[in-house]
Amino acid sequence: MSNVLKFANDTKVFRPVSDLSDGQILQNDLDKVCSWDNQWQMEFNMSKCKVMHSGKRNIRCTYTTDNQPVEVVDHEKDLGVVVSSDLKTAANCKEAYTKANRMLRLISQTIKYRNTTILTNLYKSLVRPHLDYCSSAWSPHYNKDKSLLERVQHRFTRLFPNLRKLPYEERLNHFRL
Repeated sequence: MSNVLKFANDTKVFRPVSDLSDGQILQNDLDKVCSWDNQWQMEFNMSKCKVMHSGKRNIRCTYTTDNQPVEVVDHEKDLGVVVSSDLKTAANCKEAYTKANRMLRLISQTIKYRNTTILTNLYKSLVRPHLDYCSSAWSPHYNKDKSLLERVQHRFTRLFPNLRKLPYEERLNHFRL
């Protein structure tokens, strides 16, 4: 039997697949889940069903649900975190950077009065959550990912003309970041 995870209306069925018999077991389990959903009239949205192959020994079988092939993806967003088949965090870092940068741009364009207390509170409540969301799950460990996320905070500290000439670490200390 494959592993099954349920959260609210989300179901994941997974198992290691290193040969055809493992792939057949997973397909049989998918068929059981589909028959269960038909029996209990809990229709799965088949357009949201996806397969992600992970690992070098995975033989990348093709799976079906209700005789329809299941789409194969390299990455998928799950509960707000982008999970990739190589299990690297670059895609999630890029998405967090984009969202946080967008929010910082909104703040810098709409708030013209550069009060450090107000802007720091806005940064901590509107920008920082995008960078911190589920960080324990996807904690970036590559320098390129860390520096990408750090750029948002660097940009925030440069919003204040009177502090721009200070070294970055001093600006961080000034804002208690």
